[in-house]
Amino acid sequence: MALSPTAAQQRVIAAADPVSGRLKGTETQLAALVRRGLAFRHPRPPHDHFLTPAGHRIRETGAEPGAGAEVARGDSEGAEPARGGVFAARIGGEEAAAGDAGPARLREVRSAWQGLLELRRMSHPDGATDRPCGWERAHLVQAAALALEAAGCRPAGPDGADGYRVRATPQPEAVAVYGPDGTALRDCATTLERAGWQVGEHTEPRTRARYLLASPRKV
Repeated sequence: MALSPTAAQQRVIAAADPVSGRLKGTETQLAALVRRGLAFRHPRPPHDHFLTPAGHRIRETGAEPGAGAEVARGDSEGAEPARGGVFAARIGGEEAAAGDAGPARLREVRSAWQGLLELRRMSHPDGATDRPCGWERAHLVQAAALALEAAGCRPAGPDGADGYRVRATPQPEAVAVYGPDGTALRDCATTLERAGWQVGEHTEPRTRARYLLASPRKV
């Protein structure tokens, strides 16, 4: 579980620019936020610090980071639900929390997606937002699930039916997306391609089930 920010660090987060997430604080405070995954140091001069998507969520909700800030990876048979009361993208197969289908959830998903787009803009030298950034490559399952949920795709419930399921694969930069065959699976493919992912459709040799293999696009 991530350590909670101190009161001073919480004030730094609360004072961040609401659009860009640019931070002001002492070097010690900023470095501590980076270690917690709540901020990153821009690689180009003047090397300012900015909130990550997790940092944006804390600024907007006042929540503290916990285990729920990371989405459980799970396997093709099921998923461990996120815990801790912090936003986590729905990867499919977990029990939905109360209110997950309501307006508050939609606002959280929209905020997380906008924060991720800002992180892309600040991470890429050309300021591009049409392709994944380093954070997404390090959190493939979470990033793909956020792109799907933000576009309105429906995650599967605990029974695995009627929705997408994002799962890790043995490949270092690829996730598998399972879902109902036909239009729903193609919609997931289109959504991920628009979000900057390379997508191919495949068939499980044993079950003959169709699934997507998606990787972050590099250029």
